[in-house]
Amino acid sequence: METVLTGRHLAKRYGQLAILTDVSLSLQAAEIVSIVGASGAGKSTLLHILGTLEQADQGKVIIDGQDVTKLSRTELARFRNQHIGFVFQFHHLLPEFTALENVCMPAWIAGVDKKKAAGYATELLSLLGLKERAQHKPAQLSGGEQQRVAVARALVNKPTICFADEPTGNLDSVHAAELHALFFDLRRQLNQTFLIVTHNESLAAMSDRQLTMKDGQLLTN
Repeated sequence: METVLTGRHLAKRYGQLAILTDVSLSLQAAEIVSIVGASGAGKSTLLHILGTLEQADQGKVIIDGQDVTKLSRTELARFRNQHIGFVFQFHHLLPEFTALENVCMPAWIAGVDKKKAAGYATELLSLLGLKERAQHKPAQLSGGEQQRVAVARALVNKPTICFADEPTGNLDSVHAAELHALFFDLRRQLNQTFLIVTHNESLAAMSDRQLTMKDGQLLTN
């Protein structure tokens, strides 16, 4: 199976505080991996470094065969837009734009033809059960619907990997369960790879692999 993400000997400090200490991991194509652990264990920092949002003090991150630690800031922004999707606890939708327009944003930034972008965005919204909500603005959507729009936005450029940081942390149990099922539907239908940081034990247990972080180090369950 194809390896799509590798992190090698990653370390990160903030002042005298060691956040990550010699962390290594890899993900295969279409794999769903969860990272769990106590608050402050370094989970989100690891996710942000793997997702190129932060830089490690040492180590390498290789995505789709590209060592992203060697890219310039401009190259990294382009690579992130084209190869990486993000879903956060808070959806960060733009309130003045419709659901469809929010989903299209990363594609427009990448220079994709507007009609083509809207076509694929519509497909994703349909896949996520939101076709009838495409012209609604975020304030007209439920919390669960807003988060599904955020998932569609993360996937519109067909990323190599989608990183999710506490994606169900702001949802009730019903909508959290729906989002859990959604990740597995997307894996099946789009061959999508996910790396998920979560405190939700049921989501972690459903994953192909569950990794535990403790004191800045990665333990495998």
